[in-house]
Amino acid sequence: MKRLIEKGLMFGNIVEVSSPALVERYKRAMRHLTGKTTELNDFHIDIAGYSPEIGHELNDHLYLNPNGANRQFILLTLEQKTAPLLNAKFSFSRQILREFIEENEARLFALTARDAVAGELQNSVILVNTADRLLDIRRIEVEADTTGGDVANARELTTKIEHFRNDDDAWIDDVLIAEMITLAKQTGDITRQPIDLDPITVDTPNFWSAHFGGLYLWRDVEHPALVSAQEPPETKTIEAFSMKERNRVAAFFDLNHLVEPIVKARNADAGAILRQKMDFIVVDAAAETGEDLSKATRRDLRMIARAMGDKLPSAYHGLADLHRWVEAKGDWPKITSEHPAYFYTLRGGPHKYRDLVNQMLAELAPLDVRQLFICHKELFYGLYKGWDDTKKAYVADFLEREYQVDKAGTRAALFGPEPGMNAPAPITESKPKPKRSREQMISAVGPWGAVKR
Repeated sequence: MKRLIEKGLMFGNIVEVSSPALVERYKRAMRHLTGKTTELNDFHIDIAGYSPEIGHELNDHLYLNPNGANRQFILLTLEQKTAPLLNAKFSFSRQILREFIEENEARLFALTARDAVAGELQNSVILVNTADRLLDIRRIEVEADTTGGDVANARELTTKIEHFRNDDDAWIDDVLIAEMITLAKQTGDITRQPIDLDPITVDTPNFWSAHFGGLYLWRDVEHPALVSAQEPPETKTIEAFSMKERNRVAAFFDLNHLVEPIVKARNADAGAILRQKMDFIVVDAAAETGEDLSKATRRDLRMIARAMGDKLPSAYHGLADLHRWVEAKGDWPKITSEHPAYFYTLRGGPHKYRDLVNQMLAELAPLDVRQLFICHKELFYGLYKGWDDTKKAYVADFLEREYQVDKAGTRAALFGPEPGMNAPAPITESKPKPKRSREQMISAVGPWGAVKR
């Protein structure tokens, strides 16, 4: 993993904590939340304040995320806003934390100037020991305060000020006045500089969870389902099936209008995207044969592909057929949902759950290492550990060269513009005609043929 760290592909934008003042604030907040502390005086933290060094020291990487269900957080600086979320257990956690920081940015700037802000992403579940407990997670509330209770004190002072202003006899209430003076010494003049934090409440209808080996919960769709990376856990309230059941997964995508063919996607360079996916498959196959890929160019990969021929996996040949069709030099390809290339030909449609769909597709098509890294870093890091060193070197060099220099541009080219918050738009089908144009063929059944259900 050292290669990834050096290239900024792992722990990128993680925040260093080394000044004595910040270290002391962190320790105070850590004791406040967990009852534990650290002996380290130099460490790094992510957007939630989790430190891999402290996790290693305590032999507990969930010290800020008990049971992996209710993530606690420590904010020392606004720099954490752009930091990654390590050891993610839910797909929504980082986005909620970032939204909370952005919503309260000015107030957090003032509060963190003198103390750490500690809080929790609260839901109604404290332990995810069954799949049905996972289904109970429907809404996340963010609550936070400084370790000194400045926000709570400010709210209490605000209540007393309102009482003092509205009660005709309050001006002679010595106890009330004394309490207001005591609180004001702690909070300052809140009439001029409010320090309250706006609470954030977010509904979570669809999300990914790392529990039970990885699950995708889809409730806000026409045909809800729980899709598992492994064997589906028992549940009484929703249809559950495994990602290994390719026909069921394909039918689920199709029925809920969640995906679109890459060759149909607006403003997408389908030929270039397919060509790159084919290259990644060649890299994987060549690495297994011991081929040196350390400085391989695209031309080198084409030569390797020609040399390997039929030894390349079926996914490569399926994408090659589709690529020839895109260039108008080949016949219409028939790639069913059972074909290994099928999920490589798709991307999330233009709807608000696009990113979650692309994460699921990355898991279904893991040889596309670029999409895997962008959409599902937890899985990418897990698979990376088992790769041959020559593949590790090629992938790390490629991501540094092709992705790090323009992350936003690469995402837009692969997945389209950022999705809006509207419900998924259905992908309409054209009625069959004796002779159809390329566009009509794609709209009717996609580039693979009809989905088997």
